[in-house]
Amino acid sequence: MKYMKLGTKPDTFYTEEAVRSVVSDVPADLIIHVNNTKYQLHKFPLLLKCGLLQRLCSDTDDGDEAPVPVALHDIPGGEEAFELCAKFCYGISISIGASSLVPALLAARFLRMTEATAKGNLVAKLEAFFDTCVLAGWKDSIAALQAAWRLSGWGESRVVQPCLDSIVDKILTPPAKVTWSFTYTRPGYAARKTKHQSVPRDWWTEDVSELDVEVFRSVISTVRASGLLPPPLIGEALHVYASKHLADPLRAAGSAGVGDEEDEAVVARQRRVLESIVTMIPGEHGAVTGRFLLRLLRAAIRVGASPSTRAQLVRQAGSQLDEARAEDLLVPMPSGEGYDIGAAEAVLEHFLAQFRRPGGGAAPEERRRMSAAMGRVARTFDEYLRTIAALDRDLPVGRFVDLVECLPDIARSDHDGLYYAIDVYLKEHPELSKADKKRLCRLIDCRKLSPEVRAQAISNDRMPLRTIVQLLFVEQERTMGGAANRAAGASHGTAATVAPADLASTDAISSRLAARATKEEGPAASSAEEHKSEVHRPRRDHARVADGAAVAAMTRSLSASTKATTPAGRKERTPEERGSRMRNKQ
Repeated sequence: MKYMKLGTKPDTFYTEEAVRSVVSDVPADLIIHVNNTKYQLHKFPLLLKCGLLQRLCSDTDDGDEAPVPVALHDIPGGEEAFELCAKFCYGISISIGASSLVPALLAARFLRMTEATAKGNLVAKLEAFFDTCVLAGWKDSIAALQAAWRLSGWGESRVVQPCLDSIVDKILTPPAKVTWSFTYTRPGYAARKTKHQSVPRDWWTEDVSELDVEVFRSVISTVRASGLLPPPLIGEALHVYASKHLADPLRAAGSAGVGDEEDEAVVARQRRVLESIVTMIPGEHGAVTGRFLLRLLRAAIRVGASPSTRAQLVRQAGSQLDEARAEDLLVPMPSGEGYDIGAAEAVLEHFLAQFRRPGGGAAPEERRRMSAAMGRVARTFDEYLRTIAALDRDLPVGRFVDLVECLPDIARSDHDGLYYAIDVYLKEHPELSKADKKRLCRLIDCRKLSPEVRAQAISNDRMPLRTIVQLLFVEQERTMGGAANRAAGASHGTAATVAPADLASTDAISSRLAARATKEEGPAASSAEEHKSEVHRPRRDHARVADGAAVAAMTRSLSASTKATTPAGRKERTPEERGSRMRNKQ
């Protein structure tokens, strides 16, 4: 940052009883009011350089000893800018930088401190500093542009437009030719910088994020119109700006929602920033990441953005959902209590809509890409289900089922993630009825569970008995399949034997089934009442009887399959005999 020093005298301005004065042996003969501040000054130095004060004091009598009052309430920059101009008239030393230059320049022009009034006047000195120093610097141009915008918006085109042009020209400069200082706080850059590597392509994004959103929009629009920068680089600038000016509701989980407890002006400003950023997102696919789009969607819901803004974000986030993580789909409600499940559903729906379009002529590579994207989304969404089940204790079972069914069966290559999600929901909702538990577990395709997860599910007490039976049938099929392979080997001269692990597994499954059935049916299950005709049972026990019958059938089937796979002429050993034999071998 560059500075210009003017004047040589020490600062003799002081405040006494809310009045600003200057130390002098000559009584003050000019009183100037600027907003709420009163200045007692002197005509002699001020009128020599201020054309406006010359005109305002031209009708006064020089012989009048009373100070002349002048009101300058509409001077640009207010009291600070006026005082800089006054000190220049007194020859007091002042230091002017890019931020203070603009208000001082506007105030000097207002006071008509031009060359027509006096040679070497303030306006000419400030304009020369602006043209030769401020516009030549990167950070100086940004500071001057921001100051000009806050003072007069687009009204002061003589400052705003040159600053915009200077900033855009520097952004479009090849990184290898960047010689000025800039702000760049990305992790690891400081270490790379010591190795004399080229500056990064997004070197300019952090500094322009200091601008007001309207000025930022103008910079981005001009840069995009040049066509010299790729869309992802524009997207990175939007990401940096949003990170600086928009709070992420997910990071502020548990805090108070939008309402009386939060300044409505702040919310309105964030809404304006967000809607402006959304309109600046390049149309090219991949210009911004799917995670960034979901972050914008969370912010849009929190600040109450327009329906069109939210619809655009849902549509764009859906097209890039395969880039997201499970936590990105968590959208806190504006009240701060619970999560907006409908937003996640809408994003998933827009992702799936891509697969419902006619795609018979799609290239094989494109079909593989879409299939891989579907697999990633299925894993992400199941992880989201697991997360939302743990976080939202008030989520009804019907709503959770609807969420599970949002993703078509064909999308899930396995049901491991779905099993974990349902298990978490059952754990967090122990009060669920047996019917609701069965309704949930019917969503799991036992054949799509990996052997490890299937083994875990069989021993999971939260799983309904009917689901355990289904899992055991699948386990039986796997065991019989292995035995069939060994039998096929026997047809080629190899003895077909049942592996000890399979026998032990069968014994364990049978005992587990019996124990589970006893637990479900209660102590009375082993009494003589169980041998009564089913006609005499109460109607409410029919389901339990059916489950018990299934358990018995499953046990008989497992035993039969084990016997069927025992070699001919060989007596099946009991578990005790097998254990004794193994100990003897050891």
